[in-house]
Amino acid sequence: MAQTESSLYPLVRDFLEKQGFVVHAEAKNCDVVGVKDGDLVVVELKVALSLELLAQGLERMKVSETVYVAVPAPKAAAQVARFKSFFPILRKLELGLLSVDMGNDLVTVLVQPQPYQRRRQPKARRALLLEIAGRSGSDNIGGSSRIKIITAYRESATLIAVALRRFGPMKPRDLRTLGTGPKTLSILSTNVYGWFSRQDRGIYALAEKGRVELANWQTLAERKEALLPDALSK
Repeated sequence: MAQTESSLYPLVRDFLEKQGFVVHAEAKNCDVVGVKDGDLVVVELKVALSLELLAQGLERMKVSETVYVAVPAPKAAAQVARFKSFFPILRKLELGLLSVDMGNDLVTVLVQPQPYQRRRQPKARRALLLEIAGRSGSDNIGGSSRIKIITAYRESATLIAVALRRFGPMKPRDLRTLGTGPKTLSILSTNVYGWFSRQDRGIYALAEKGRVELANWQTLAERKEALLPDALSK
C-alpha cells in the first residue's frame, strides 16, 4: 500500500497519546499537535526526508520548543544511510526525528529535539493554543490535503447555524446565551461561508446555502445540536 502523509497519522497520534498527550490534527498549519500539562509538541508528517520538511519543522519552532519531523522507516540500506546523513543536520537545527514503521505499527525516536534557544513568537503560539481550545473533538487527519478540515471557526459557525435552524431568526446576544461564544456577531456579519442572512437590524437567520451545506458536516452538526436546549427559555 502506498504511504501518504495521512497514513502516518494514526501511529504518530497513538505514540503521543500513550505519553499522555491530547492530540489534534491540522491545527494552524501544523500536521499534528500534542498538548500535556502546558507542554506543546508539534509533529510534521512527510513521506520522505527533504529540505522542504526541515523548513516546515523550523517554521513550527516559532510556536513550540519541541518539534519532530516524522517519515516512514527506511528499508533498503541506501535509505538507512540517507537517514543517518540527516542526523547531524537535525541536531544542528534542534529538530527531532520520528521513524514510522507501518509494517510493525512502531514509532521510534531517532533524534531527540534539543533545547530550543531561538526566540519563539508568542502570538503565533497563543493562536495555535486558542485554535485547539476551540475544537470540541479531534475530527481531522494529520497530513491530509485538499480536503476541508474542521477548525474552531467552523465549529462556532456550525453551532450558530444549527441554533438558527432549530429556533429561527435570532439576535447575536440571544445566540450567545446558547453558548455560541463571543465571536458570534463577527461570524454572522462577515458570513465567510455564506450560511447566514440578515433579516432585520440585528436579527439573523439561516440562509438556504447554510441549510444545504450543514448536510456536508452532519456529524459535527449533530454534536453541536446536542448542546442546544429543546426550547428557548422565556
